[in-house]
Amino acid sequence: MASQGLTTVVPVKPCSFNRSNTSKATAALRLLSPANPSVHALRATSASGCGTGRARRRCASSATAAPASVAGGGGGVEKMVEEWPAVPREQVEVIRSLNGWVAENMLPLLTPVESSWQPHDYLPRSSAAPGSSEAEALEAFAGGVAELRAGAARLPDEVLVCLVGNMVTEEALPTYQSMGNRTEGLGDDTGSSSLPWARWMRGWTAEENRHGDLLNRYLYLSGRVDMRQVEITVHHLLRNGMDMLVPKSPYHSLIYGAFQERATFVSHGHTARLAARHGDRALAEICGVVAADERRHEAAYTRACAKLFEVDPDGMARALAHVMRGKVTMPGQLMSDGRDGGGDLFARFSAVAQRAGVYTASDYGDLVEHFVRRWRVAELGGGLSGEGRRAQEYVCGLGPKIRRMEELAQRRAARGEPGLAQFSWIFDRSVTVG
Repeated sequence: MASQGLTTVVPVKPCSFNRSNTSKATAALRLLSPANPSVHALRATSASGCGTGRARRRCASSATAAPASVAGGGGGVEKMVEEWPAVPREQVEVIRSLNGWVAENMLPLLTPVESSWQPHDYLPRSSAAPGSSEAEALEAFAGGVAELRAGAARLPDEVLVCLVGNMVTEEALPTYQSMGNRTEGLGDDTGSSSLPWARWMRGWTAEENRHGDLLNRYLYLSGRVDMRQVEITVHHLLRNGMDMLVPKSPYHSLIYGAFQERATFVSHGHTARLAARHGDRALAEICGVVAADERRHEAAYTRACAKLFEVDPDGMARALAHVMRGKVTMPGQLMSDGRDGGGDLFARFSAVAQRAGVYTASDYGDLVEHFVRRWRVAELGGGLSGEGRRAQEYVCGLGPKIRRMEELAQRRAARGEPGLAQFSWIFDRSVTVG
């Protein structure tokens, strides 16, 4: 999952970069940032399945935060308890009715464990091969590490920053599985459920788990990054969690999954090409195999959404528009390295990815247009409510709007100067952004 990924539509704080940072990357980020940058504010005003009139008002009033007393500790400690709008029961019923379809159309996209690649396949062998002595194993391992480090030494800092950001996001997999399991109709209620949706979630998690493991080990062996700072960032991200507009809605979750997996495929693919261009064949192969996984996972989530558009076009059109209005927020958006200014780490990372071409505003526009075509949103006819038709019109016009905003950002950026962003991941060196 993960990579810089989903979108460059995050607000960038100008003070976090060089004062002259009015560059193309930053301008694009600003222009494509949500009109309301607070995901919590969006939660309080709209939700999946909340239609017009009375239903929307009911959802808005229920999505509030109320103080609740925390027992124990001998004090009147209070914390905010967020109350989410209820997921429409018809959504959950539709999802549960598709278990048979999932078994036939999604589970086959998971690779059998016996034929799956493992991180060990792409890294120097650390144990002795059959018939080899310990001395021979150590010599072979040292030689493999030396070869890997020679390739990694050719990578520029901006590629390292993108690679670390992608790896950190992949390592937050426990958060993503927990989000999936609290999604109504999709979750694994027992921990070992035999229902196809639950089997998909566990299988997807098992395949994704290899991504962070492989990238982490590569970075450790490369010697190019401050691994303690990288590990601190992973620790913070797992503690901070992630934001979702409507975290329990199966429609929203599946749409998000499709976008996320395609964005990750694009990001890892671009990183592989950059690695090859700079002469790091090992990293190019590593990112390539991860990208291939993401493409299979994208196919699964895209199929599921296409099926839902057949079964419930109105509900899916409204859910897609809601996701697009709130922007497809990155799962790594809450990353921090614990340093002063660490709260803008994701924004700095995104700006570097934009400049390096790992994931750009143009890529985001491509994603939107791809899914509008793939799900045939423009062709939805009968079965749409008034709100569904408005959602359809909004979504179909979004791709060209993003293109226009990107062009405007580029023109504005041409008048600015590149800035600098510092990263603890690379021993506090600075990288050009913009």
